[in-house]
Amino acid sequence: MPGWQVIPWTVFPRTGVSVRKIRWAQFAVPIAVVLVIVMLIIPLPPFILDLLISFNIAAALVILLVAVYVRKPLEFSTFPALLLIATLFRLGLNVSVTRQILVNGYAGEVVEAFGSFVIGGSLIVGLVIFLILIVIQFIVVTKGAERVAEVGARFTLDAMPGKQMAIDADLNAGLIDDDEARRRRAEVGAEADFYGAMDGGSKFVKGDAIAAIFITIINLFGGVAIGVVQGGLSFTEAINTYSLLTVGDGLTAQIPALMLAVATGLMVTRAATEGDMSSDLMKQVSFQPRALTFGGIGIAALAIIPGMPALPFLIIGGALIFIGRRLARTAPAVGDKAIEGVSDRLELPAGVPLPDSPEGIVMDLQVDALELGLSYDIIDLVDPNVGGDLLVRVKALRRKLAMELGLVLPTVRTRDDTELPLATYRIRLHGVEVARGQAPPGHVLVIGDGMEDLPGEDTKEPVFGLDARWVPVAYQRQAELIGATVIDRASIITTHLAETVRKHAAELLSREDVKMLVDSLRKSHPSVVEELTPAQASLGEIQRVLQGLLKERVAIRDLSRIFEAMSASIRSGHQGTEALVESAREVLGSAISSQTAMDGILHVITLDPTFEQGLLAASRAGQEGQVLAIDATVLTRMSADVGRLVNQAEEAGISPVLICASQLRASLYQQLRHEFPRLPILSYSELGGPIDIQTVGVVGNEPANVA
Repeated sequence: MPGWQVIPWTVFPRTGVSVRKIRWAQFAVPIAVVLVIVMLIIPLPPFILDLLISFNIAAALVILLVAVYVRKPLEFSTFPALLLIATLFRLGLNVSVTRQILVNGYAGEVVEAFGSFVIGGSLIVGLVIFLILIVIQFIVVTKGAERVAEVGARFTLDAMPGKQMAIDADLNAGLIDDDEARRRRAEVGAEADFYGAMDGGSKFVKGDAIAAIFITIINLFGGVAIGVVQGGLSFTEAINTYSLLTVGDGLTAQIPALMLAVATGLMVTRAATEGDMSSDLMKQVSFQPRALTFGGIGIAALAIIPGMPALPFLIIGGALIFIGRRLARTAPAVGDKAIEGVSDRLELPAGVPLPDSPEGIVMDLQVDALELGLSYDIIDLVDPNVGGDLLVRVKALRRKLAMELGLVLPTVRTRDDTELPLATYRIRLHGVEVARGQAPPGHVLVIGDGMEDLPGEDTKEPVFGLDARWVPVAYQRQAELIGATVIDRASIITTHLAETVRKHAAELLSREDVKMLVDSLRKSHPSVVEELTPAQASLGEIQRVLQGLLKERVAIRDLSRIFEAMSASIRSGHQGTEALVESAREVLGSAISSQTAMDGILHVITLDPTFEQGLLAASRAGQEGQVLAIDATVLTRMSADVGRLVNQAEEAGISPVLICASQLRASLYQQLRHEFPRLPILSYSELGGPIDIQTVGVVGNEPANVA
C-alpha cells in the first residue's frame, strides 16, 4: 500500500527465530502520552494500576540514578522533556487512583500496602509523615531546584558571548580545528537550551507538588463524604478506610515525585567534570584528610558532654579520625600552597642526569633556540591544576606555524624567570631577548571604543601596538557589552609568540632542520633532491635560500618546486643566493600573491614608471645583494610616500603590497625592510592565481637621481 514501509524479517543466528526489526525506542514516548490520555478518561482495573504504580516508582529511581552518574548535564539533555512526561504520567495515574478510591473504595494492593505500612495503626502518624514528605519536596528540594535552574539559565545565556569568543580565540591560535570549533559552538548552544528548558521544567515539579496537596485533600474529604452519604458507613469507618487509601495514593505518587525533584536538583547543580558524581565526590573528599580528622575529633569531643550518649559519638568520631589518618598517608594535600616543593617530590626520568652532575651542568649550558620566560606571579598560566592551558596552546601553536611556514619549530622551553619584574614575560631566541610583554594576574586585555570608562591600566597591544587597557576580570562582561574586544592573558602570550616566530623564522631554521627537510623530500621526490644535492648546491646554500624566503614570510612548504627552481637557476648560470631566492619566489608567485590578498583582492602600491626606471638604473650589487645607489632626499621622499599610502590603506582596513619590476624587487626590499617590516614587496612576475588587483596609490613622480 502507498505510504507503508515493509520492514524486512531477520533471523537471530542462535535461535533461528524470525522477528521484525521494530525500533521500540521510537514508540516509547508516543505510547506514554497515549497512556496518560487513557488514564484520564478510561477507568483502569486495580491490577493495571498496581503495574503502572510499580513502573512509575522504578522509572523515577532509574532517572535519579542516571542523574547521579552523568558527568555533565548535556549527557542527559532529554531530562527536561522526560521530566514533563513523567509528571504528566504521574498526574494521570493520580486521577485513575482517585477515581477508584471515590467510586469503589479500593485502588489496588500497592496503594493499600503503602497506606497500611505508613499508618501502622495510627491515622495521625500517617498524615503527619505524608505532610512531612510534601514539605520536604515542595519547600526544600523543589524550591531550591527551581531557583538554581532560573539562575543557571540566566548565567548560561549571559556567558554565551564570552564562550563563543573563547572558541574563536582557540581556533585562531590553532588549538582546535574547524570541526572542533563547530562542535564546541553547538555544545554552547545546547547548554543554553538545556538550562532554559530546565528553568521551565522545574515549574512542572513545583506544580506537581501543589497538585499533590489538593489531590490528597480531595481524596480524604471526598472519600469520607461519599462513604458516609452513599456507602452507609459510619464517620469513623469512613475516616479509617479513606485515610488509608489517601495516604497510600499520596505515598505512591510523592515518592517518585521526590526522586524526580532530587534528580532535577542534581542536574541543575551538576558541574561538568571528567567523572561521575560518586567518583568526583570520593576523590575530592579524599584530597582533604585533615578535614575528616578534625571533624572526627570534634564529634568525639561531644561524648564528654554530660548527658550525651558517649558510644555513638565515639564510634562515628573514631571512624572519621581513622579514615582521615589513612588518607593523609596516601593522598597529597591539594590545599597546600607549596607549589615550589612539587618538583622536589618528583623522580627524574630514566637517562636524565642529576642537576649537579657534570652532564647536567653541560645540559644547562646549552642555549635553547626558543625560550618563553614567565615571572613567578604568572606561573598559574602553565599550571593545569588552576586551569592554566598555556603549554597546551604553545604546543598547538607549533603545529599551526609548521603548517603555515613549512618550518618544523624547535620545542619552546617554558620556564620561570626570577629576573623578570612582576606580571612580565619575555621571549628569547638563542638566548637573546627579542620580545617582552605583560600579563597581570586577574586581568584581561580590552581593545576598542569605550574602554576608557573601565577601570584598569592603559597599555599597548604587544603585536600591532594598538591602544589597549588591562581590565580586572570582574569587568570582562561589562567590556563585552560595550562591544570591545576582550583577550585573555594566555591568548596574548600565544599571539605574541606566534608573531615573534614569524618575524624570526629564518633564524630558527638550522642546518639540522634543512637536512631533515631534504631527507623527507628525498622519500617522495628522490630525483629532485638528487639533481640539486650535492652536485649543484650544498646544505649550507639550501639553508641560505630557505632563510631568504622565510625572512619575507614566504612559506617553504612546497619544497619540491623550490628545489626545481634552484636547479634551473643554477643551470642557467645564476649562482648567488639572492638570484636563487628570486627564482624560487617566481615559481611560488601565485601562492605568495594569494596569501597576501584579502578576499581575493590584492591591494597594490605601484611605482611611477619614470621613477621606477630611475631606480633600476641606480641598482648596484653590494655585499648583502642588490642595493639602491640614489640620493638621500629621493630615498626620504620615497619612504614618506610609501608610509603615507600604507597608513591610508591600514586606516581603511586594507593590507597593501608594493609591486615593482622583478629586477628591482630585491634591492627595493633591502632598502625598505627595516622601515616597513610588515609591507610585502612583490614583483610583477609573482602575480598570479584567481585574484583581482586594485591600486591603492603610486609612489614617486620625479626621476630618481643616481648618487
